[in-house]
Amino acid sequence: MDLENQKRVLALAEQHGKENIVVLLGGADPEASGMIAETVIAGDPAFAGALTGVQLGLTTYHVLEPEIKQEIDPAVYEKNISMMEMVLPVDEIVREVSTMRKTLQS
Repeated sequence: MDLENQKRVLALAEQHGKENIVVLLGGADPEASGMIAETVIAGDPAFAGALTGVQLGLTTYHVLEPEIKQEIDPAVYEKNISMMEMVLPVDEIVREVSTMRKTLQS
């Protein structure tokens, strides 16, 4: 997550309250998705951005997770996301993000 997006996330959390924000990721790489999840949950692991040492604890999902998929209109999902399921390592992405969510938010 770049430094500007860290600032945006921090400002939104302060403005709206951490409990009112859900971060929805859409990245194609499992490790990058996991790192972004870690950043918005437990703070910037690279110690470089606005979230360094800031544990926001934001609820974080990837758009490919079943919990999110069931919330999206099937026609919209088919048109905008379903192609990703065919070419990305979905299981790895889901495992990485859900592991971060479960271990860092508990």
